[in-house]
Parts: sequence; structure tokens; C-alpha cells
Amino acid sequence: MKKFSIVSLFSLLLLVSNITVSSAQEIHEEYQGTYRAEILNIVKEESRVVWNDTKSTYKTVEVKFLEGPQKNKTITFESDFPVINKGQKIYVNYLVDIGGKERYAITNIDRQNQVYFFIGLFILAVILLGGKQGVRSLVSLSASFLAIFYILLPGLLHGWNPLVTSVVVASAILFFAIFFTHGFNRESLVAYGGTMLSVFLTSILAVVAVKTTYLSGFSADESVSLNFNTGGVLDFTGLLLGAIIIGVLGVLDDIAVTQAAIVSELYDSNKDISRMEVYKRAMRVGREHVGALVNTLVLAYTGTALPLLLLFKTQQFSFTTAINLEIFTTEIIRTIIGSIGLIITVPIVTLLAVYFLKGYKSKHHQAHSHHSH
Repeated sequence: MKKFSIVSLFSLLLLVSNITVSSAQEIHEEYQGTYRAEILNIVKEESRVVWNDTKSTYKTVEVKFLEGPQKNKTITFESDFPVINKGQKIYVNYLVDIGGKERYAITNIDRQNQVYFFIGLFILAVILLGGKQGVRSLVSLSASFLAIFYILLPGLLHGWNPLVTSVVVASAILFFAIFFTHGFNRESLVAYGGTMLSVFLTSILAVVAVKTTYLSGFSADESVSLNFNTGGVLDFTGLLLGAIIIGVLGVLDDIAVTQAAIVSELYDSNKDISRMEVYKRAMRVGREHVGALVNTLVLAYTGTALPLLLLFKTQQFSFTTAINLEIFTTEIIRTIIGSIGLIITVPIVTLLAVYFLKGYKSKHHQAHSHHSH
């Protein structure tokens, strides 16, 4: 009897697992695709209370598909997607449920033309203001995006160590950002060397900070979704470390190149000036620059986390409660590590520049000398 019960239980578990797999496959198969469409008309609009006195607007929309298997077909359905109006181009999920009934859901607005316009405006502004150097900066920016999309992201999805991968990609991004924008010269070499040393030290500090605060990397909803989509194989603590490193690159590049240029100009302006005097003067400028950039960095992270801060305000959390929530702790650690990385870059690059740029004729100095003759 006992043997029979065990066999029966095993059979029941096997049946349930088969039903679960089968149901999962059916749910997966109901998705037919996401296709571009146009809103022809707003048939009806009403406001409903969805939860806790919070209201949401539901619109009955008439939509015409512009692509896909239902191209040119007009359908009508209800949606609570915000800011949709007549004449808008949108993207619609097309699904077929188990009973064969077709269902539709608006997933996004087609914004590609507006995005292309502002990208073009940005490129035009950089070229008009920066000239040839602006063009070089755009080339280096493009190379940075290529490194991120074709090396960093695929590598992380294939299970490469997130911290090591991020540092390697960071070195490539900095190489393009510094040398292609500012030229292949000793100033750029000093800036690159100092920045890489700062990245290395910042990485060590980031590891210590993330480990000691027990951050898991799951503070955002997208991390949870990514974990399910990849079968739970990614190291999200490592991904958080990589994100901190990549996020601080821009300001490190800025401060490093500036400090190298300042030291070079100080040497050019006075041939007899001592290394100690150059270091003191360059650090004075560097401290002012750091003050401004730390403020910029904090405000940038604050702007990104503005909805989070509003949530904190509406929930009336105490400060102690808030800083113990991982979503808040993550942003605090990200800001602090980035700021410290920025701070340590100044003395490192300045020291290297003072040592290696003495007696170096910068391209700016050569240009002025040629003009004076």
C-alpha cells in the first residue's frame, strides 16, 4: 500500500508538471507579435477608480495596423495606456488566447522621428561649436556605444565576469574618448593613464561598498525581469558594480583631460616654474572643478531618481528606513563611489602630468608660437 502511494504521488506530480509545462507553452504561444499601428479615432473615454481611490483613464480606440499579418485591418479595443490621441502612431501587441480569441494591447508610442530629430540637432550643435574636434568627439562617442552594445552587453549575457568585463570595456571607451577627441599626444597619454588608475581604484572601492552593504542588484524592476528572461544565470551584484564603473567614465574623462591641459599650459607660460608650484596651482583649479562636477553628478543621479524620491516623500518613510531600503542604498552608493572616483582622479592625473609634461611642447603652445612669428 505504501509503495502504491509513493508511485501514485510520483505520477500525480508528473501529471501536474506536464500540465504546467503545457500551459506555459500555450501562454507563450498566444503572443503573435508587436506591430506598428495608427489611432484612427478615440471612440470613448472614461475615468475609473482602479485601486485605493487612484483613478485611471480608459479609452476605447479605433486602430489601423500599418504592418504585420493584419496590415490595413482596423480593430477597436479598450486601453488604459497614457497620453494616446487620435492620429498617433503606436505599437500594439497582438495576442490570441487559448480559446482563439484575439486580444490587443498598446505597448508604446512610435517616437522614432522625434528621436532622430533630436539626435540630428545634437550632432549639428556639436559640429558647429566643436568643429573638427567636435567631429572627433562624435566618432569616439559612436565607438563607445559600439563597445557597449557589441562587446559589453553580449559578453554579460554570455556569463563573462561583469566587473572585469566592465573595466576592460571602460578602458576601450576611455581610449577612444581621450585619444580620438584630443589627439595622440603626451597630454592624452597622461590623462588616459591617470584615468585608468582611477578606474582601478574606484572598482576596488565599489566592490568593498557593494559587498559591505549587501546589495543584490535587484533594486529595480528591470533587474527582476532580466533575471527571469535569462533563467537566473546572471550575477546581478556584478552587474551593479559594472554599472557604477561605466556610469562614472564621462566625468573621469572630463577631469583628467582638463588637469593635463592645465599643467601643460602652466609649464608653457613659465619655463622656470617648479614642479611643486605647478602641482599646487593645478590642484587649486582641480578642486574648483571637482566641486562643480560632484554637484553635477549628484544632481544627475537625483534627477534620474526623482520618481523614487517622490515615492519616499509620499510614503513618509523615516530617514533610517529609507537608507535601509536597497533601492535607496543603491543610488546613495552609486553617487558616493562616483564622486570619490572623481575626487581621486584629480591628484593622480595632476601628479602624472607634473612629472611627464615638464618640457613638453603642447599643440596649443606650438600654435601660439607659430602665430607670433
